[in-house]
Amino acid sequence: MYSAYLSETVKPFFGDQYANFPNGIPAIEVPYNQPDVSVTTTMYQSYFTSGPIPSYAPVEGTANAVNTGGDMHVLVYLQAGNGKNPALYEMWQGVYENGPWQDSSNALWPNAASNNLTAQGNGTSDAAGLPVGPLLANADEVIGTGTPAAPNGAIQHPIRFTLNHMLNYWVWPATQTAGVGSCTAAGGAAIPVESEISQSSPPQSCSMSGAAGEIYRLKAATATPACASTSPQAAIIIAAFRNYGIILADNGDSGGLIGTPDARWNNDDLSCIRSLTLADFEPVNVSSLMVSNDSGATSH
Repeated sequence: MYSAYLSETVKPFFGDQYANFPNGIPAIEVPYNQPDVSVTTTMYQSYFTSGPIPSYAPVEGTANAVNTGGDMHVLVYLQAGNGKNPALYEMWQGVYENGPWQDSSNALWPNAASNNLTAQGNGTSDAAGLPVGPLLANADEVIGTGTPAAPNGAIQHPIRFTLNHMLNYWVWPATQTAGVGSCTAAGGAAIPVESEISQSSPPQSCSMSGAAGEIYRLKAATATPACASTSPQAAIIIAAFRNYGIILADNGDSGGLIGTPDARWNNDDLSCIRSLTLADFEPVNVSSLMVSNDSGATSH
C-alpha cells in the first residue's frame, strides 16, 4: 500500500445516522415478481436498461430517491422464484425524483448464486468491477442471533474499503480499476495501464501501490485495540479483519470502511475501529486460491 496512506485510520463509513441521513450504502430485497421499470444510464457502462427497481428503493446518502450528489448507490437484490435466478442490480448515482430511474452507471449479476465475475476489463458501479453489496459490513452478519448490545455473529468475507488513489491496475478478483501510476515487468518493459497484473508473477516495480481488488489482512503482530473489550460490534469486525481482511474496491477517503446503514449499529462502539491504521494491515497473496480470473470460486 502506498506509504503516504499508511498513517490513515480505518474509518467506519457506516452506522446508525450521519447528518440526519442513514449512514452507509443501503440495500433492498424484492420478490421475484417485482415489476421491471425503465432505467436510463447517462455516463458510463450500462448492463441493464430495465430492472426490478421500486420507486422507494433507498439511495445512499439520502432520505429518499433525490439527487444530493455523491455516489448515491442503489442496490437491489431480486429473490429467486418462478424459474428466475436470484440477481443483483446495482446503480451508481441512482436518481428517481419523479421517475423514471436514472443512473450514471450500473451493473448486473444475473445469477447471484454463481461465482461468475464481471468480464475482465469491465467496470461496474464500483471502480474495481466488484459487486458492492456482498462486500459491505452488514449489521445482520455482526448481530447474528444476538442483540445490538450483545452480538454473536461473524463477517465471513473481505470488507470493502477505499484509498484516495488506487494503482492503475487490478488483481483478481477485481476486473477493472480507476487509478494512477504505472508498473514495469522484469527487464523494464512497461505494463499497459488499466490491465490485470498477477500476484503470482508480480511486476518488477510500480510507481504506486494498491491495485484494485487487493486484499489486506490485519497483521498477526497487531494487538486487538483495548476498546474492543467494551465494543462488541467493533470486536466482531476486527476479528473479520484478521480472518478475511479488507478489499480495495474504489477511490475515496483513505481507510474508508464501507457498510450498510442500520439503526442497530452503535456508533460509539464502531468508533473503536478508528484505533487501527492502515499500517496495521499487510497485503495477502491470494493467487493460490484462484481457479479462474473470470470466477470468484476458490481452490480451497
